[in-house]
Amino acid sequence: MEKPEIEARIIELQQEHRDLDGAIDVLVDKGVHDQLQLQRMKKRKLALRDLIERLEAFLVPDIIA
Repeated sequence: MEKPEIEARIIELQQEHRDLDGAIDVLVDKGVHDQLQLQRMKKRKLALRDLIERLEAFLVPDIIA
């Protein structure tokens, strides 16, 4: 994957992460406590964060000290 593709993918994943964060907040604020749904959403959010971090690591050049 080329740098522009990685950057574009990171932006997409960050947007999905923000969307999930908002959806989780709405469910909690409304008092809807479908624990299974919340758990799945939170798990997806964590997976997105991990993927974003891995992709960002590709953009940082290895520095040999």
